[in-house]
Amino acid sequence: MEALATELSEHRIRTRTISWEDPMQLAEAATQSSGLEFLRSMIEGRLPRPPIAALLGFTLVDVGEGWAVFEGEVGEQHYNPIGVVHGGMSGMLADSAMGCAVQSTLPAGSGYTTLEFKVNLVRPITAETRLIRCRAEIVHAGRRTATAEARVTDAGGRLLAHATTTCLIVRSEE
Repeated sequence: MEALATELSEHRIRTRTISWEDPMQLAEAATQSSGLEFLRSMIEGRLPRPPIAALLGFTLVDVGEGWAVFEGEVGEQHYNPIGVVHGGMSGMLADSAMGCAVQSTLPAGSGYTTLEFKVNLVRPITAETRLIRCRAEIVHAGRRTATAEARVTDAGGRLLAHATTTCLIVRSEE
């Protein structure tokens, strides 16, 4: 045990610095345009990305009516104690993509919140994986709820995880 304590005390420190813009500016902008227009504004750089995207290193790269695509660069800063990327990274990317797929269908002033989501992790992700990509699509868009599904893949298209969600829709006229 003493040898382990000595080894741990000699670990190499790494650092990561991030910056972000006021998230409330982004939240306010979300109410001013349709979901699709809002999401496209982020892709085009007219609106900042949300703080969580800066913190975890992912971004919305493409969006259309009823679908969204995110990409993220994984590294050892995402590792859990057993030396692989934490499963929450796939869950976060899938939740973001599925939520934005739902958001892309909403009119100005409307919103959504995730009611539940489920993620199946099918392959380990490591720093060597580098780029992960998640594409999500609406399965059902109702008046009060929407469901979507997502696939997380590596740069070669290999499936790493898949997910489903149910979102509550809050319409502006309510």
